[in-house]
Amino acid sequence: MYSIKSPGGSLFPYYYKGGEIHCLKYGSFYSDHDGLLSLMKLEEAFVAESRRRLEIWVDLYQTDLPDRVLDEFTASVGRMSPHIAKLAIAGCSIAVKWKLAGRLKRTEGVSALPLRFFSDPEEAKTWLVGERR
Repeated sequence: MYSIKSPGGSLFPYYYKGGEIHCLKYGSFYSDHDGLLSLMKLEEAFVAESRRRLEIWVDLYQTDLPDRVLDEFTASVGRMSPHIAKLAIAGCSIAVKWKLAGRLKRTEGVSALPLRFFSDPEEAKTWLVGERR
């Protein structure tokens, strides 16, 4: 099997329990908002180039998510939505989860996507490769 690396350093595709996942490593940016926003743009272009629908896992552990970052993350997911089959988001606080869930629900193209939030990354990845649509 052949894999390459995405802009965030993830193997693409990432094989997990018999399925394929694309990992968006947005974790461990702490307060480096500009670095995170730059990576989001690069990942968007990478996902668009894949020309297929992907099961995507987003790692948000140890990243500060003020409103401007949440707004851009939501917009980024919206722009990628034609290429997303399922979306799992892991590593954000309960307060951020509720803010983000509301924003994503109101975003065109995202509201119809299978989307779940997880505290355990393994559960998130298992859900993504689980039942097929």
